[in-house]
Amino acid sequence: MTDTSNPPPSGPSLVETRSPAVRRPGRWRISNIIDGRALRVKLTTAAQNNLGDQPAARKAALNHLHAALFRGRMIAQERLQQGADGLDTARLLAAVQDEVISALYDFTTTHVFRARNPTEAERLAVLATGGYGRGVMAPSSDTDLLFLRAYKVSPHTESVIEYMLYAMWDMGLKVGHAFRTPNECVKLAAEDVTIKTSMLDARFICGDEVLADDMFDLFQKEAVKGKDAQFIADKLAERDARHTRHGDARYVVEPNIKEGKGGLRDLQTLYWITKHMYGGVTLEDVMKKGPFTDHEYAVFIRAAKFLWTVRCHLHFVTGRPEERLGFDLQPEIASRMGYRDRGEQQGVERFMKRYFLIAKDVGGLTRILAAKLEADHKKKPEGLRRFLPVRAPQALKDKGFTIDNGRINVANETVMETDPLNMLRLFTIARREGKDIHPEALTALTRNLHGMNDTVRELPEARRLVLESIMGGERPGQVLRWMNESGLLGRVMPEFGGIVAQTQFNMYHHYTVDEHTIRAVEFIAEMEHGRGDRVALVSEIFPQLENRRALYLAMLLHDTGKGKGDQQIEGTKTSYRACQRLGIPEAESELVAWLVGHHLEMSETAQKRDISDPRTVATFADLVGSLERLQLLYILTVADIKAVGPAVWNAWKGQLLADLYNNTAAALRGGRTDEASVVAELEARAERRREALVERMSTVPAIMLEMETAYWTGFDLDDLAWQADVLAAGADTVAHRYLPDGGAVAMIVSGQDRTGLFADLAGTLARLGANVASAQVFTSVSGRIVDIFMLQDGHKGAFAAGDPGRIERLEAAMRDALAGNPITGEVKTRTGRREAAFLVQPSVQIRDDQSADYSVIDIAGRNRPGLLHEVADVLADMKLSIHSAHVGSYGERVFDAFYVQNARGQKISTKARKETLRERLLAVLGREEPDAPHTPARKLKRSRAVDSF
Repeated sequence: MTDTSNPPPSGPSLVETRSPAVRRPGRWRISNIIDGRALRVKLTTAAQNNLGDQPAARKAALNHLHAALFRGRMIAQERLQQGADGLDTARLLAAVQDEVISALYDFTTTHVFRARNPTEAERLAVLATGGYGRGVMAPSSDTDLLFLRAYKVSPHTESVIEYMLYAMWDMGLKVGHAFRTPNECVKLAAEDVTIKTSMLDARFICGDEVLADDMFDLFQKEAVKGKDAQFIADKLAERDARHTRHGDARYVVEPNIKEGKGGLRDLQTLYWITKHMYGGVTLEDVMKKGPFTDHEYAVFIRAAKFLWTVRCHLHFVTGRPEERLGFDLQPEIASRMGYRDRGEQQGVERFMKRYFLIAKDVGGLTRILAAKLEADHKKKPEGLRRFLPVRAPQALKDKGFTIDNGRINVANETVMETDPLNMLRLFTIARREGKDIHPEALTALTRNLHGMNDTVRELPEARRLVLESIMGGERPGQVLRWMNESGLLGRVMPEFGGIVAQTQFNMYHHYTVDEHTIRAVEFIAEMEHGRGDRVALVSEIFPQLENRRALYLAMLLHDTGKGKGDQQIEGTKTSYRACQRLGIPEAESELVAWLVGHHLEMSETAQKRDISDPRTVATFADLVGSLERLQLLYILTVADIKAVGPAVWNAWKGQLLADLYNNTAAALRGGRTDEASVVAELEARAERRREALVERMSTVPAIMLEMETAYWTGFDLDDLAWQADVLAAGADTVAHRYLPDGGAVAMIVSGQDRTGLFADLAGTLARLGANVASAQVFTSVSGRIVDIFMLQDGHKGAFAAGDPGRIERLEAAMRDALAGNPITGEVKTRTGRREAAFLVQPSVQIRDDQSADYSVIDIAGRNRPGLLHEVADVLADMKLSIHSAHVGSYGERVFDAFYVQNARGQKISTKARKETLRERLLAVLGREEPDAPHTPARKLKRSRAVDSF
């Protein structure tokens, strides 16, 4: 909007106005990036060259302003790529914005809406608020502005603001703005903590500086002074609500660097509370005035620089305000920040470990500030309670410890220093008393961690306290998490310290290694004490265990070999060493080491092998050797799977593990684990299942009675009863039922077998969008099939849940496939950016030693829709019949096993035929390369197979 009644003057130019003098730390001067005087000369020239043509003057001015803004952003990006830290970059971007906005204001008030005789109503100041007010801006952040007027709205100020806003929008800035008087600022700050926080960050940019100073004085006097308690309570409540929205977990593997626990917003909360309490201007001023030691101040600045560096890279890479550090972005950010592969650890894993260590540091700083708040700003009693004496901390029988406001505290700061064992006692006392730990006690512990040295942790009392921390009570997870957050757990158990904040760059694991481990210990405790989702077999086994301590120690140490080579071999060494340091007897130490060294065996056998095959059971029974080891390994495996992440554990995995356990336990109880004995035991179990089903159903369909032993030992009685109901019709049959846990839908398909039938069924499933999570294939002696598929959607939920029409269409298509009329067409196989970030090396192994009657084909590669169909097509084309298929996906990877025979009912006979099959399968596995851009992670020279858990 142009003020035609007051044309641009030809007199005073912009160069006579004052640009903001904002002192900023750093190695750069804003004048070397944007010459404010030169910019104002250009704007004055644009106005004078276009007198009488306001649109032309505006266009020319905006071109100069946008060019300055663009130049500043490019310099900031170049500096960041050359190694400048993100905090410095964010300050540079804010300074560039200051110069542009200030120049725009001067242009607007000098050449567009000049007030020749300014009145009180025409006084105007432009302030930065929010993150911009703190003097830091991410590349894609909003520009938050406060236009401050003296006391009432005037046409002049409205025109200036409107002109400036449209100009900034036209330059591509995302502007958040408010238009208030000082009194309105104070009033709104009292009503809304978000507005108050924004005002706490406010900073003068340009305009009437006296007006801005008056507002700052009024705000401090009326909104800040004496109001610490309420502001602190509001900000901490806001933080807790934010953590809840983001899962309240610091160690999720795709963190939100701004809003997530341990991220930038948590650092900013510390800054806001400290500034409200202690004052200060710059970040450094504020934090130095706070309750932190020099070391803790250095930790804060280091965390701020790191998180801002990550954030600035994220915004520049994506070109948008991206705050989630997703898998597709992690390799690129790691590369830009200079993280390279080292030994067995990828550069991206080293980068993410650094990220989570920083997040852990942020948590420690939060506890320290909380302790200071408790000490200096306890809320005053209200009502009649103000006349009563304040209750002093109560001394406990444990020397040096008190109960302070319902939490365990230390009597003074020297308690940890004079006796380092008190660091361990703090946690055992808290569990015994059933109380939380006071922030002051955790702060004292953190500041004295250096006292927990080799000499102290090898004391007999230290060993006893460590074991009590791990084993005592019904909820060891809480104590272990406290100890880990404080840094003590890694100190007393260096083997565990090696996995703190460690990540694995794959889509299967949801948490860092240490967080996954503590969650696994929690699941063991839940199963032992009957909490949470019950696993029937675990509840049956636990009372029989003789080595409960070995189970918990093995769970705590099971991943300590990661990042050192073969994790099971290295884990055996680290766990044995840890047990010896803790004074565990030799036999028990060896048991713990055995469990750690074989903690993946049961899951891999159950999910990748035919567990009804006698050789599979005999081999696994030989490996385990005793019923006690089997029981411990089973519980360890269940807890390990449950702790990987949400929805990873499901009913069919539970059934596979239970069947393997029962088959192996039967062999071990019989005292013989040779194949002949296992065959006899499996046949006896199958006969018992048949008899139980007949007793329940009265009659059993003929096709079921023709099935081999593997069929009857592969399902529980409820599954068999459902299948009997479906198969009673006798004709070609397709039916489904949703599993009780909602993890998948089971689909049964029965009809006359023919060459390529399994490939047609798999292709139909793929083309209609059903992902095969598991497949069990059986053929009767009369040549009819009974195949059971576990189907999921693309989000690991049950396929077509809540959509009856979709599952009915799939059933109809499967019937057509049975009849020899499968649907045709391409299977959508586009790989997204997240999946493309991972290098997956395809592999094929053809083995004859895993089964007496079948060749076993193990394939591994990138998971994609239609892969099972393409593999089955190759097998059918080479005239191989599939006896059983074991399909397993682990994030971006798939590991499948097929038990096959040739047309004569024998194993694959010749080496040449095996090589041909291998080459064709490798071609299928490598056929669909991701179409997302390559990232540094995909340039690695080799791939490491993801371990199951």
